[in-house]
Amino acid sequence: MVASGVGQICVAPVDPSHPVLLTVEQRKKLSSLLEIAQYLLAHNMFSRLSFCQELWKIQNSLLLEAVWHLHVQSIVSLQELLESHPDMRAVGAWLFRNLCCLCEQIEASCQHDDVARAMLSDFVQMFVLRGFQKNSDLRRTVEPEKVSQVAVDVLQRMLIFALEALAAGVQEESSTHKTLRCWFSVFSGHTLGSVISTDSQKRFFGQTLTQILTHSPVLKASDAVRMQREWSFARTHPLLTALYRRLFVMLSAEELVGHLQQVLETQEVNWQRVLSFVSALVVCVPEAQQLLKDWVAHLMAQAFESCQMDNMVTAFLVVRQAALEGPSAFQSYADWFKVHILHPPLVPSRYRSLLTDYISLAKTRLADLKVSIENMGLYEDLSSAGDIAEPHSQALQDVEKAIMVFEHTGKIPVTVMEASIFRRPYYMSHFLPALLTPRVLPKVPDSRVAFIESLKSADKIPLSLYSAYCQACTAAGAKPEDATLGVRADPSCAEEPLGQLTAALEELRASMTNPSQHDVISAQVAVISERLRDALGHSEDDISVEIAKIQLSIDAPRLEPREHTAVDLLLTSFCQNLMTASSVAPPERQGPWATLFVRTMCGRVLPAVLTRLCQLLCHQGPSLSAPHILGLGALAVHLGESRSVLPEVDVGPPAATVGLPVPELFKSLLTCRTRDSLLFCLKFCVAAISYSLCKFPSQSLGILCSCLSSGLIKKFQFLVLRLFPEARQPLSQEDTASLSWRPLYLPSADWHRAALSLWTHRTFQELLKGEDAQLTYQDWLHLELEIGPEADVLSDTERQDFQQWAIHERFLPEPSASGGCDGDLEAACTILVNTLLDFHQSSRSYGRSENSDLFFGGHRGNECIISRLQEMAADLELQQDPSASPGHSPSKGHFLYGIFHRRLQGLISGWGVAASLQRQRELLMYKRILLRLPSSVLCGSSFQAQQPITARCEQFFHLVNSEMRNICSHRGALTQDITAHFFRGLLNASLRSRDPSLMVDLMLAECQTKCPLILTSALLWWPSLEPVLLCQWRRRCQSPLPRELQRLQEGRQFASDFLSPDATPQAPNPAWLSAAALYFAIQQVGEENVRTQLKKLDCEREELLVFLFFFSLMGLLSSHLTPNSTLGPLKALEVCAAVLECLEKRKIPWLALFQLAESAKPPRAQVLTLGVSPSTANRQRCPELSEPPLVVADTRLGCLLLRVAPDQHTRLLPFAFYSLLSNFHEDAAMREEAFLCVAVDMYLKLVQLFVAGDTSTVSPPAGRSLELKGQGDPVDLITKARLFLLQLIPRCPKKNFSHVTKLLADRADCDPEVSTALRSRQQAAPDTDLCQEPRLF
Repeated sequence: MVASGVGQICVAPVDPSHPVLLTVEQRKKLSSLLEIAQYLLAHNMFSRLSFCQELWKIQNSLLLEAVWHLHVQSIVSLQELLESHPDMRAVGAWLFRNLCCLCEQIEASCQHDDVARAMLSDFVQMFVLRGFQKNSDLRRTVEPEKVSQVAVDVLQRMLIFALEALAAGVQEESSTHKTLRCWFSVFSGHTLGSVISTDSQKRFFGQTLTQILTHSPVLKASDAVRMQREWSFARTHPLLTALYRRLFVMLSAEELVGHLQQVLETQEVNWQRVLSFVSALVVCVPEAQQLLKDWVAHLMAQAFESCQMDNMVTAFLVVRQAALEGPSAFQSYADWFKVHILHPPLVPSRYRSLLTDYISLAKTRLADLKVSIENMGLYEDLSSAGDIAEPHSQALQDVEKAIMVFEHTGKIPVTVMEASIFRRPYYMSHFLPALLTPRVLPKVPDSRVAFIESLKSADKIPLSLYSAYCQACTAAGAKPEDATLGVRADPSCAEEPLGQLTAALEELRASMTNPSQHDVISAQVAVISERLRDALGHSEDDISVEIAKIQLSIDAPRLEPREHTAVDLLLTSFCQNLMTASSVAPPERQGPWATLFVRTMCGRVLPAVLTRLCQLLCHQGPSLSAPHILGLGALAVHLGESRSVLPEVDVGPPAATVGLPVPELFKSLLTCRTRDSLLFCLKFCVAAISYSLCKFPSQSLGILCSCLSSGLIKKFQFLVLRLFPEARQPLSQEDTASLSWRPLYLPSADWHRAALSLWTHRTFQELLKGEDAQLTYQDWLHLELEIGPEADVLSDTERQDFQQWAIHERFLPEPSASGGCDGDLEAACTILVNTLLDFHQSSRSYGRSENSDLFFGGHRGNECIISRLQEMAADLELQQDPSASPGHSPSKGHFLYGIFHRRLQGLISGWGVAASLQRQRELLMYKRILLRLPSSVLCGSSFQAQQPITARCEQFFHLVNSEMRNICSHRGALTQDITAHFFRGLLNASLRSRDPSLMVDLMLAECQTKCPLILTSALLWWPSLEPVLLCQWRRRCQSPLPRELQRLQEGRQFASDFLSPDATPQAPNPAWLSAAALYFAIQQVGEENVRTQLKKLDCEREELLVFLFFFSLMGLLSSHLTPNSTLGPLKALEVCAAVLECLEKRKIPWLALFQLAESAKPPRAQVLTLGVSPSTANRQRCPELSEPPLVVADTRLGCLLLRVAPDQHTRLLPFAFYSLLSNFHEDAAMREEAFLCVAVDMYLKLVQLFVAGDTSTVSPPAGRSLELKGQGDPVDLITKARLFLLQLIPRCPKKNFSHVTKLLADRADCDPEVSTALRSRQQAAPDTDLCQEPRLF
């Protein structure tokens, strides 16, 4: 009766939209019927077995809800109903159909949704309980095996239905899609409830995972290699990834990886599901990443040890798939993969045969696929889902990827270099033709042009092929404009990937309401990683491109439009996500979303991200809003968190040779030069440091330091101390404040309050105790030097107060271990000077002013620091022992010269342009420092008659002779400022002695031998120097100027009178000083009057003429070395020629001037007299000559002249010698026994200079050759000199060849023809008649 009643209720009209559910009316009738059944059961008048049998007779009309009510009302259990059915397969099919309908109805939001969900939960619980429980506990006497079979059968039917529907491509919101979505929702603890043991649930989930991985194994491993890019997490159907994530909740990472390993080892698998499962695993379960690495390593070891090739294939597929998910989920394929056919690993000898077999099998398999290994591309493409590309198509892809690598690294990719050697057929036949496709070349060379030129320079492009390419490009550029137009791509095609990226980022932002949901966030980040690759056009993710170092231009960062848009989307999304997440939870409770997001930026997109950060922080920082600053600060922290896996960054000078870690890059991007940049830098530092302390509150200080750039911490200290005077006071225990992130992300962020709160935070103060985080005195100086006073946030008075406080109260008393000076004022001055010089040499001080002479180092900010140096130097002198000269001890001199000496030793020496410019820049700084300190630094504060040359004088003379002579000299003299400074110091020190005149005379007398350049400098600047010295002297003394100063007066007066039309003055002693004065005066004479004025030289002493010739030679060289010199090359040559003519007319020897370098050495056997004529007539003409003859062997005079001339001029004397070739007198060439030796020596040195490239400094610039009438061309000069020697050699007597062997000892190869002529003439018989030889002149 009851069974019949149930049947009648079920066959009544039902709602067609709910085929498994009862209507309200049916439910009421069934409830009444079940009350009767319960009454019968209570009185033992009801047979369950008979009821079940009768019920199954109306199976086709039986509704699933009616069966469920029978179960929950305890009329008959589901187990009893299933057991009573005669056909297990039939009942399984019936349940499957009804469950599918039930799931569809649940997703359709039916009226009785709660009833439907309860039904589904009860059925699933029973199926799992009976199907996956080892020990049955049924209340009735039934056979549990049958119930278990039905339960397992129904669950398998549902899963297979779902997998096949997914494989067929289920449509969104179709009935099947709804059914699957509902069914997959049962894989949760909520549905299964607490009535089922955890073991049963794990067995059910494990069986489900096995079925997923093994169902329909139709694909081979080769198919998986081609198609696996399509199986990434982002491209896998969301329903399947949702099912994976529900499995991950129940099973641990170890169980998941172990289960995967077991299935792959024991069964045939569906590679699509296996690899999509791997993607989901690394994305959603971070703990599984290392487990996968270990398992793959185990597979590789087994492959080589036991010849299990399947293990190697499995390992490659798994790693390739995991790498597809980007750096946020797994290391790049390039980092892991070190084994390849072209790069075989080093294996033990017993495994070498296995490796050889592997390579052979790989090549054979490629041949079977009709793909030659020679035609394989250079880069593996995991995105290729179809057949292997044709060689030409693959070559085009390889070219684009190679250019991309070249853009990032600036070097030819290693893969291309290796292909040019080991895979030459592909390289020559496919790669180069694809690269050298003719096109219209851009006006500004692009990356392709630079790449082609680099290959050509490396001899990797045949010249014929390169020439053909250039001709074709030229022809393409000559075509009409219309002929070069191509088909434009549809803009929507380019915008579509960016639109998909935007949508994915918006979905992530929607998830920020609960940022701690790791599985949801990680899944969405994986989708973003996929969309990002598509938006940027990357066909692979770090699979074959490994960036060793990122090239970044801070001054002019540029991005392609597509990269710019994509990176802006990423950065904007990160900032928005941070603000959204911060409104829900503090940083420490926001989960790993930020870490995962930043890892997505750490792959191929990292160079673009850093470039955009450079644009934002370095060039647009003050215009950024508070949310942007907070977001970018947090981004800097998370980049620091990933520093171990990030490449270094090359930002150019001043760190061109050393790559920076990415976190340290922010120190370079945050400048402190103006008011706006100071305030922005403060905000950024507050944001980054506060975020790190809030994000990692329980981490050790070491971990915090690793996440933060030490430069940021130091800049924050600098800014707080500089901007907030209250922060300069020592902190008490009560001052320590708590740190809260909340005030920062509010619209009304108070950065002042936030900065001070952070400053007084206990953890931050502990952080400052670390060595790397301490703001040292040197750090402070570097940061202070960057700030321009004209744009400073502090007034002049505030800046002075701060600098004096920082030096005298903060850093001077601080221990050196904490970055201070241990109270040592000299050490503080030393650090200041070194830092100032380092800053001046760095690129940070370049370009600050168009006229660098106006400001110290081109930057007015240096003037403030120099003022502090002046104050400290004055204090230092007051601290000295009164008996010692201030600023130094008698033995060691002034500390400044020690600094200069050590720094100069560290500079690169040589005559190269870069080395010379660096040295010149350094020495100009030394001079400017000396000029801003008291003049006593140059010569001491007092002199003693017994020792007129003080230690300071010795140091200054050494600096002048060794360095300033070569760099800072001007027309054979020092600049006016340093000359005047020295003489002011000289008079100051002398006026403190008992006999000032004597002290001046003694000092200047010493200068003649120890530093003659001081005296020549005084002569040059005497018109402006004399009034100053007279005024200074007469204020303290009534006596005339000291005798040595009068000599300078007389020398200038002689030069002035000599150039007067009627005067015939006599040159005062010493002759070399008078010659210098005369030379300086001649420079002011017009070029047309030079020879007229110099005719008076016939009456001058021989020594004066020789010295004047020397200074004239120096002027000739200066006119070529300094194009803007007041003495032009033609006028300088005219002066030299006139003096030389006078010397030869009076038969005065002058050749020794070209052997000065030898004259400063110990005397040799040969002695050349200088300025001495045997003619007595000359002595009668000049009876007042009292100076001894000058001889080259006289080391004193040789050193004197060398100390006046720069070293470069001395090296270029061969150029000057042969510039005067047309002015040599034939008689002198034949008369002087040494002429041939000097001429040959000068010629060989000139050739050596030319070969070394040193004559380029005297080569006339473009456009001046005609103006100079051919003078100064080294090639022309060498040609004429060679011809001159070849004509001279046969005419010279044999006695002139006595030193030829020594001359040619190590230089015979310079000119073999000249060397042969010399040796032949040396060995020939003595000539008796040379009159028949052709004339030389």
